[in-house]
Amino acid sequence: MSDVQKAMALLITSFSKYSSKEGDKNTLSKEELKELLQNEFGDMLCKTNDKAAVDSIFKDLDTNKNNSVDFGEFVNLVCCLTQMCHEYFKK
Repeated sequence: MSDVQKAMALLITSFSKYSSKEGDKNTLSKEELKELLQNEFGDMLCKTNDKAAVDSIFKDLDTNKNNSVDFGEFVNLVCCLTQMCHEYFKK
């Protein structure tokens, strides 16, 4: 398995780990998203303990406004963070 395939598998596995904790296993609730952000991105996203920051991230990710974050919406967060890291390391 290539490194890219491993990274994709890790993203899918991480999403599934948290989305299956409550209700719909195909979406993240706000609480599930908060836990994922704290555990998986804690050092990168310093404000994961800030309720207003988590609320804002959730609102921005929930593009279809169904009060949950599906995998496609979650991938948008990953893409944005990856872009930010890329820009940081280019400097």
